[in-house]
Amino acid sequence: MTLANGKAVEPGNETRPRRRGLFAGIAVGNFLVLLDASILNVALPDIRSDLHTGAAALPWAVDSYTIVFAGLLLAAGAVADRFGPRNVYRGALIAFGLVSLACAAAPNAGSLIGGRALLGVAAAGLVPASLALLAGLYADPGERARAIGTWAAVTSIGLIAGPVLGGVLVELGGWRLVFLVNPAIIAVTLLASRGLSSSRPDRVRTVDRSGIGLSILALAALTFGLIDAGTDGWARPVPLVALALSAVAFVALVFVERSAEAPILPPALIGLPRVRADIIAGAMASFVFYGVLFALTQWMVTERGLSALETGLAFLPMTLPMCFMPLVTGRVVARIGARQVILVGLALDTVAGVVLGFASTDTPLALVIIAQVVLSFGSTLAIPAATADMAIAVPKELAATGQGAFNAARQAGSALGVAALAPLSTLTSSGAVLACGGALALILVAAVRRPRPTAV
Repeated sequence: MTLANGKAVEPGNETRPRRRGLFAGIAVGNFLVLLDASILNVALPDIRSDLHTGAAALPWAVDSYTIVFAGLLLAAGAVADRFGPRNVYRGALIAFGLVSLACAAAPNAGSLIGGRALLGVAAAGLVPASLALLAGLYADPGERARAIGTWAAVTSIGLIAGPVLGGVLVELGGWRLVFLVNPAIIAVTLLASRGLSSSRPDRVRTVDRSGIGLSILALAALTFGLIDAGTDGWARPVPLVALALSAVAFVALVFVERSAEAPILPPALIGLPRVRADIIAGAMASFVFYGVLFALTQWMVTERGLSALETGLAFLPMTLPMCFMPLVTGRVVARIGARQVILVGLALDTVAGVVLGFASTDTPLALVIIAQVVLSFGSTLAIPAATADMAIAVPKELAATGQGAFNAARQAGSALGVAALAPLSTLTSSGAVLACGGALALILVAAVRRPRPTAV
């Protein structure tokens, strides 16, 4: 229950202006998560010069955030369902601001890497809780789908704006400003989110400590192994050991969850066909999108000989649809349902992979850019539609857990896309892998039969 003008208001019944303010308080949290996933890359040379660190340590200033974030997503969803998404969301915002200050004051590379890992902890607390709050704010499925489309568009701007904003801040005052921008944004967000519903499930779930521990180990080891393999190759023991540890942890998690009183992935959740289809769609769309991003970057630099600036400019057509397409997706989902939108998105992803599969050094750059744009439209259809459908399909008391599982799958798919394509030497082979991945996801999601929702 929230308060509006001193009066109690049930969640979902807020006035339109107040709801917009609460929406902003929710969306900015995930905006920060994606902003910090991309903003530090352009600051790495300045960090190396200022902290006098070796080049080998620099990637971990970026990747430590991603690994911890992905590893904790599933656990964070369960914790948000246990203690209430508002409490977890606002607590994570405060932690994000404080850790950002610590990162800005880091005296050496080791403390910066550790600070970035702690930022990953706070980021994991923000995402599932924010989506659970969004689902509670919009009770009507059609409104919820449109709101999630807007949420996805707003938060995608963080990913796109990261390198640009990072470059400006580094030019103005050095890499430490990259972290000092976070507390200012968070202060405004905390004010905007004060009126969010503090409701919690009627029946408090038991914390599944064994399940949480094993899920963190499994997801963190999986993400670490995939990132390490994608960065330095598979022909080393480190990624193989990490992936083996992840496999063992996942197997142990399955056995432990069978006898758990309150499993971290409840049967009521994973038993829903729509939920499984949405998770597959989110994971594979992320696999294709980030895989193409990696493969095309390598192709443009090594085979086409483009400079870093030219490569960045060549990606602009791919990033622009991310600013507006989620808005369109939310409205289309509200009208015809998510399943059809997801299928169209995955089909476009597959087409993009097929086009790239026929690319060579002599392929006109314009054709490759067209494939980028097709991919961007596909991903901005499939991912927001699957996100919206998760918010509708998952029982309210498991809202954050469902979104934690969905986003964990997306992060794993992203890391797998980079790791799978890193050993491949040509864009043709990369395109073939991506096309097969998109086609497989298309088949699996299409196999799930569900009734067509009533138009809203």
